[in-house]
Amino acid sequence: MKNVMRLFLVTCLSFSAAHVFSQTIKDVFNSSETQLVYFGIDFTKARLIDDAGANEMDIRDRQFGGINQVVVNEPKRYDFNGSFRKSNIDHDLGPVGKRNLKVDAANIKSSTTSDFQRLKESDIITLVKGFDFDNKKGVGILFVMEGMSKSNKAASVWVTFIDIKSKKVLMTERLETKASSAIGFRNYWASTIRNLLETIEKKKYSEWKQKYS
Repeated sequence: MKNVMRLFLVTCLSFSAAHVFSQTIKDVFNSSETQLVYFGIDFTKARLIDDAGANEMDIRDRQFGGINQVVVNEPKRYDFNGSFRKSNIDHDLGPVGKRNLKVDAANIKSSTTSDFQRLKESDIITLVKGFDFDNKKGVGILFVMEGMSKSNKAASVWVTFIDIKSKKVLMTERLETKASSAIGFRNYWASTIRNLLETIEKKKYSEWKQKYS
């Protein structure tokens, strides 16, 4: 009988702890103090469309990392705190850095226009399950790059909120964002992230807050 009671108590405590520490999408929009960690841009599913002259090896080995780095190095231009209405957002590019370097360079370039919109929500859920978040906690923000269309001067990105501990996708939404005039591969495609953040700040955040809070 004692063993049964002990097992019951352990089960209850485990359930209670999981309930206390699990995050919900409401937590993101109901408080400016919710702990958020930005994990960068995952390029493992990305397709660069209609850019035949691009060097795939250089894109994988240098440019993916360069885009991620410039986004966090220039907070005035890439205003995550303002876009997501938070007093402070940490960042950790380690997990995406490791993943992006493992991309098969032969699969980066594409001449198929439909690759710009080929992913589904289930693909994002599967992608997140494959992450190693290094024991971080709270809610993660991950941008999953889907398509980078040189002919349309645009990118398609899945903006994704994650309960880091459980790797549960709390919300993911596909957004299209335009590129701005910029010199060099890194700056050109980084501009799509700057424009994405502006779209979130001016429009999408209020829509998400109304829907989820």
